[in-house]
Amino acid sequence: MKSDQTSMLEVLIAEDDPVSQRILEKNMKDWGYKVIIANNGQNAWQALQKEEIRMAVFDWMMPKINGVQLCQKVRLQKKDTYTYIILLTSRDRQEDIVEGLSSGADDYIVKPFNTLELKARLQTGKRIIDLQNQLLQSKKQLETLATQDSLTKLWNRATIIKHLGEELNRSSREKKPVGTILVDIDYFKNINDSHGHHVGDEVLIEVASRLRKHIRSYDKIGRYGGDELLVALPNCSLSIVKEIAERLRKVVCEKKIKTEIGLIAVTLSLGGASSENQSVISAEGLIKASDRALYQAKRNGRNCMVINRHIQTLKKGRK
Repeated sequence: MKSDQTSMLEVLIAEDDPVSQRILEKNMKDWGYKVIIANNGQNAWQALQKEEIRMAVFDWMMPKINGVQLCQKVRLQKKDTYTYIILLTSRDRQEDIVEGLSSGADDYIVKPFNTLELKARLQTGKRIIDLQNQLLQSKKQLETLATQDSLTKLWNRATIIKHLGEELNRSSREKKPVGTILVDIDYFKNINDSHGHHVGDEVLIEVASRLRKHIRSYDKIGRYGGDELLVALPNCSLSIVKEIAERLRKVVCEKKIKTEIGLIAVTLSLGGASSENQSVISAEGLIKASDRALYQAKRNGRNCMVINRHIQTLKKGRK
């Protein structure tokens, strides 16, 4: 019966001896591992380039690339995930064991090997791999917490500004404009005051979802603050900013938002700008230009978008 704990783990066996190869393969499959076979070091190295292999058993003596050389090549790779390596050999001198472990092997088994010992050593390797998987998952969760707005699941303020800065740096090299749209939910305070913050959260979450679905795949959107959302638009002239802003306005206002108190009609005010025809522009300057356009959209009666064609370039030394 296969073990549930090992059923998803793939093991690379690099062994040129057909008898040893068959014994290793049969036992590992019986223990629930998925097995990849390589009959020499070169084939094993090629398999390691194609697959994310987390555990490997290398015979020391193999044609083309031997097990020690293979260990050294694996350890020179820069990867987030770790490959646990067991070196298999008939050499049992202390200096051989030291050489094998120093080359990057994690464990060492002497031929002829005992199958129960091999099983136990594989289980040790799996525990280490499981631990690293947990650490990688924790790291990913921390990165998400550090960069994502917890309510809308959009980028948070610091991260969207960072993305905008990166796009502006790229645009200066590639001579392509970057656009921004600052989005504000009309009368959002009234929604919170009349229906409660939970309903306000429902509205904000749905608006964020609709906007995210209707921007280009390489655009970025984040929660800039409160009910304000910021969209960063690479390779985007003023005319394209205008098209995208109007599309975003329509996708929200043309369909009421479902909340716990019923359907609510929601509209947006949007201010857009672009670095088009600007030799030097900062993320701060572009956002300020969009903010001025947004202010004008509100003065125009809301539920509309305004494009700012006049960006004030920030001079060095001025705040």
